[in-house]
Amino acid sequence: MLNRLQRNSQLGIIVLLGSATVLTLAIFAAYRALHGQWAAASIDLVIAVLIGAPVIYAMRTGRTIGPGMLLCTTNSLGCAVACYVIGPASLPWVYLVLMTNFFIAGPRQALVFNLLLTLVLLFLPHMFGLPVDRMSAAVVAALVTLFAYLFALRVSSDHQVLEELASLDVLTGLPNRRMMERALEEAMLLQRAGKRRHGLLIADIDRFKEVNDTHGHAAGDAAIADLGAILKFEMRKHDRVFRFGGEEFVMLLDVDTPEDLRAASERLRQAVRSGLRGPAGRITVSLGGAMAGEEERWQEWFSLADEALYRAKNSGRDSSVIAGLATSADGQSTRPGPEHVP
Repeated sequence: MLNRLQRNSQLGIIVLLGSATVLTLAIFAAYRALHGQWAAASIDLVIAVLIGAPVIYAMRTGRTIGPGMLLCTTNSLGCAVACYVIGPASLPWVYLVLMTNFFIAGPRQALVFNLLLTLVLLFLPHMFGLPVDRMSAAVVAALVTLFAYLFALRVSSDHQVLEELASLDVLTGLPNRRMMERALEEAMLLQRAGKRRHGLLIADIDRFKEVNDTHGHAAGDAAIADLGAILKFEMRKHDRVFRFGGEEFVMLLDVDTPEDLRAASERLRQAVRSGLRGPAGRITVSLGGAMAGEEERWQEWFSLADEALYRAKNSGRDSSVIAGLATSADGQSTRPGPEHVP
């Protein structure tokens, strides 16, 4: 749970603010109940329950959009009720709610709630004794909303940039292993639901160590970047390619049968064979693949493709092997015969 809160900043804010608000309201409710203020105590408890429920839901599911909107609604309505019941003494809570709305909901949603809450505040009877008090409250509410909105926009923009940096491989610009794991988990869910079938391919550069040892790491990095560009170009609309690490790439393909997966594997192998060059000439890849089946975890599916890749490497490289299928339709290796490489 702690790791989830650390990874998702908005979830952490919802849980922290929601829990603190529930605790504060519970203390107020107990205090008022002890002094016989049963109506106010009941209102505090109802608001505490309305805030606590989405907080618990967010903690269990990790979702933030729905709970954030519900918390924003509850906070704003609760604040409006407090203004009506308590009067001017509730103004500090109004400004706090106006600010925190931007941390638990999206900037646009929070802006709408803040404008509505400010209008309710200004038109409540007996809330302000003098017009200057009403104008002062409006100006402060507008400034709090403006600065909180600008800050929320900046935080949201920075968060998106950080998410992109954490999700993309620096060398190739492709989604990294973190994104691959998420995609494979989603693919397994779709597979179990019968909505879509997927095939998995793992590509590995042949004799990559020789490239690094002979021509240096710069040549190796160039080969990896070029391979990433080729694979990305060859992906169809619903296909995805990831850099798994080192010289390995993983492709998640929208295919129906192992034969379709083998055809896609051969198409990719040929594209790399025709387009990838290094200082010593042609660079090839070996590929292993597997269709998603009855596996419980994506790691089991990945292991099938990895074993197929191992067999492709052992068969002489520059070849593709699909789990559960012969190397080719006629039982012969898909690796081409010797050819002069300029």
